[in-house]
Amino acid sequence: MKFEVDKHQKYVLLKPLDMELLSDNAPKLKSEVILINTEGINNVILDLGMVQTADESGVSAILSANRICKNAEGTFVLACVHSEIQKLIQLSTTENFINIVPTVSEAIDLAFMEEIERDLRREMNEE
Repeated sequence: MKFEVDKHQKYVLLKPLDMELLSDNAPKLKSEVILINTEGINNVILDLGMVQTADESGVSAILSANRICKNAEGTFVLACVHSEIQKLIQLSTTENFINIVPTVSEAIDLAFMEEIERDLRREMNEE
C-alpha cells in the first residue's frame, strides 16, 4: 500500500493511494502509523477518500492505528470514509471509539481542538 504523507507541526495527514484496505495491505497502514508515532507525532488524520472497500483486516488496522495514537496521548481521526467502510465500522460497534468526520478540514479542526484540550489539562494538573 502506498501513502501520501503530509507532515505538519501538530499532525500528519495520511492518505492511502489504494482503493482497497484488505488483508494483504492493511498491515502497512499499521506500520506507517507506528513509524509516524516513533517520529514523535501523535495526531494522525487518515483520509480514506480514495479507499472504497475494506475487510475485517482493514478495520482492524484502523483500530490499531487509533489505539497507537490514543496510547501516545494523541488523536486519530478518519476523514472522507466511504459508506461501505462506515458500515463495517458500525457493525463492529467501534464508531463510539473512533473519531469520524466527513472532511479533512473538519479532521484537522478536531485534531487541533483535542490538542488544545490536552494542553489545558496538563496546565491545570501542574497548578
